[in-house]
Amino acid sequence: MPTIEQAREWYAEADIVHDFDHVLRVLRTAERLAAIEGADLEILRAAVLLHDVEGATPEGENRHNHHHSSAEFAARILQKEGWSQERISAVQHCILAHRYRDRSNPPSTLEARILFDADKLDVLGAIGIARVIAYAALAGSPFYFPPSDRFLNSGEEEPGEPHSAYHEHLFKLRKVPERLFTSAAKTMAAERLKILDAFFERLILESEGKK
Repeated sequence: MPTIEQAREWYAEADIVHDFDHVLRVLRTAERLAAIEGADLEILRAAVLLHDVEGATPEGENRHNHHHSSAEFAARILQKEGWSQERISAVQHCILAHRYRDRSNPPSTLEARILFDADKLDVLGAIGIARVIAYAALAGSPFYFPPSDRFLNSGEEEPGEPHSAYHEHLFKLRKVPERLFTSAAKTMAAERLKILDAFFERLILESEGKK
């Protein structure tokens, strides 16, 4: 079983959005959900520790494919530890299925669904605020920019329109709860989304000089 100490080293060069603090938060949430749902903790913990280990940074060349690279990295680590191919494949499935924007490999096991839910809960609430603002800063995007009608209708920006943190909230964050699988995660998401919505409502008012 990969240890916390090993995993900390794997994320030593990660940015603040996908750093080891993110992994630890996802691990705590996943363990909470697993206790409710009765998941295989060994598979789940390994998957959590390895899910963002390769390329999950805003500027990374491998950002859109990081789940595949991380799954390959996981296989190498777990093979060295003597895991069976069946259990390695179970961990890999969790990792391959965790990315929100890739629907080609939906989570089909309880462990994969819990990793997906725990990872997505980390983009909501107070932590979600901190992460989406940090991500915008890392990507050189504004915190708020008025979204165009085109974006509001299709999710596609007009030429020259920046993808601000508020754009990301509209495009992804406020839609996260409807994509979750476990009842406990859905309950947590509803509460966290209220915090995120309130933040952006205030951000818009302040950005427009109305407060």
